[in-house]
Amino acid sequence: MDYNPIAGLNMRKESLWLPEESFQSFPNYRRSLFATPQRLRNRILSRANVQEEVEMKARSKAGMKRTLNWWDLMWFGMGAVIGAGIFVITGQEANGTGGPAIIISYGLAGASAMLSVFCYTEFAVEIPVAGGSFAYLRVELGDFIAFIGAGNIVLEYMVGGAAVARGWTSYFATLINKEPSQVRIMTNLQTGYNQLDPIAVGILLATGAIAIWSTQGTSYLNWIATLVNMLIIAFVIIAGLAHAKAENYKPFLPYGVRGIFSAASVLFFSYLGFDAVSTMAEETKNPGRDIPIGLLGSMTICMVVYVLMALTLCLMVPTSEISKDAAFSTAFQTVGMNWAKYVVALGALKGITTVLLVSAVGQARYLTHIARTHLIPPWFALVNKRTQTPANATATMVLATAIIAFFTELDILGNLLSLSSLFIFFLVAVGILVRRYYIPGVTTRKNGILFVTFLSIIISSSIVIAAYWGLSAKGWILYAVFVPVWFLGTLGLAVCVPQVRTPMIWGVPLVPWVPSLSVALNMFLLGTLDKLSFIRFGIWTAVILVYYFLFGLHASYDTAINQKREFAQYKLEEAEEEGQNLKTVKPATQLMNTIPTPQGMNTIPTPQGMNTIPAPQELNTIPVPQEMNTIPVPQENTVPVLQEMTTIPLAQEVDTIPMAQELNTIPSPRP
Repeated sequence: MDYNPIAGLNMRKESLWLPEESFQSFPNYRRSLFATPQRLRNRILSRANVQEEVEMKARSKAGMKRTLNWWDLMWFGMGAVIGAGIFVITGQEANGTGGPAIIISYGLAGASAMLSVFCYTEFAVEIPVAGGSFAYLRVELGDFIAFIGAGNIVLEYMVGGAAVARGWTSYFATLINKEPSQVRIMTNLQTGYNQLDPIAVGILLATGAIAIWSTQGTSYLNWIATLVNMLIIAFVIIAGLAHAKAENYKPFLPYGVRGIFSAASVLFFSYLGFDAVSTMAEETKNPGRDIPIGLLGSMTICMVVYVLMALTLCLMVPTSEISKDAAFSTAFQTVGMNWAKYVVALGALKGITTVLLVSAVGQARYLTHIARTHLIPPWFALVNKRTQTPANATATMVLATAIIAFFTELDILGNLLSLSSLFIFFLVAVGILVRRYYIPGVTTRKNGILFVTFLSIIISSSIVIAAYWGLSAKGWILYAVFVPVWFLGTLGLAVCVPQVRTPMIWGVPLVPWVPSLSVALNMFLLGTLDKLSFIRFGIWTAVILVYYFLFGLHASYDTAINQKREFAQYKLEEAEEEGQNLKTVKPATQLMNTIPTPQGMNTIPTPQGMNTIPAPQELNTIPVPQEMNTIPVPQENTVPVLQEMTTIPLAQEVDTIPMAQELNTIPSPRP
């Protein structure tokens, strides 16, 4: 008998929105609201376990088919990453922020992304579920932090999908010899939201329908389209370098060192999408082998491609003349290769389309696992039995993304997406440190205090460095102080605190240095983003917290309580099942709890709540000392007793069990 911790599994269809006890009546809901402080404390301190996250898959009513291998994941990774970022954001940042030094910005952003990839890979192998970073945070940092992360994951995917779809429109306009503004609908709305984009909505709906149709089918389409895209990228690099001019790289740092880091924080957007691969662990045939190859391999290829493409673009055209909408197409037009702009535009469209495909797959699996915890209604967790894909979650996320893409311009989306993503990656890196160094009940009190102390030093010093960069245009004193502080905090963690968990299959190398550096770099890049992005981020966080305190907290609390009840019921049923399987002595009356035994033994204890004596599995007799073999019992294998008796009577004339040598058995009275 196996236990499956999936509270709410038997919900009726009409109760898939708010099935929890707190929402069954207004008095229940009112009591729940008054209990918010106690419930919040419970959720902050609670941490899920890996087995629970894995077995939670049953809440989707149907399973996702395991069809993917490392080859599929690698192409998914490249398809998810190489798209709007390189074809659209590159021109935007080369022209206005980084200049030719954008190649350093791409390298820096790629290094930060690679550190996050290491962290994601360990988690994906150890916790192979569709929940991605939400599931990882729930196991290591608890329900409340996981929900904050979940809200920003949803924001990341909606904003990211919208930005990519807007980029698709820009390259489509180039392909038909029009300006992007000519294929959008101009309105009198506020600037930044006044160019309506129906084409972006159309491409989002199309890719969403494909993602619902089949994960394996999406994989085939993705790697074919990505292969064509890689061939076009090779053409861009070779043909572009043939028209390279070294003087276009002067001045190399038109915006100074600050421009490099400011560009890197936005270009981080170009590397996003790899986390979608981790959400496919549930559909991967061999997660321990396939995920590390797929994730690390695809990210390495993407880093090399991005640096080469940025180098090519800046050598072809002076950065001041690079288009912010369709940089590579207009660059070829500038050097006289008008026909090439169509090839580039077609390649960009293919690349952007694969990003949208993988994004539709990844975002739905995030939402599915969040719904499995009941932080949002479990309706979103349902998997379509025919297609074996999370159709409800996919459709919902695609529609929400389409609404954002219809109104919002790319530059607003890019900064907001980078902020949300960097915040998530920061939390995941912290989660790896917690996973390696702290297990409740295993880590000693002394080591726990040391771990919290050193982790606090790492995080606080990273925040100070990032804040100083964002608020001060000049100066270096705080860098000279807090960079060594970060180093000493990491060194102290490495030397003074022993690791309490070793990954079973694949783990992040050089712990704690790699995750600690990921914490510092992600936080530093956050400090380079603009003020308005933080304001928008704050507004979104406030919105999801209102939802959490009104609904999510109480739904997840009830689910956790129901899960405990189900576990208690399971243990009771398990005990009853084990009792029925035992070969036992026929039950006696409540007065009889013992059977007299040979000298030197007082009683044969019976299990709690049972008035029977279990016999060994291979015997139907009561064992006796070595010189005696068996105690004969009647044919029905029971020792009959009378209601008024509490012992088995022996012969009246004897007070002890005869030990004659010729006897090998103890006679029991006849019934």
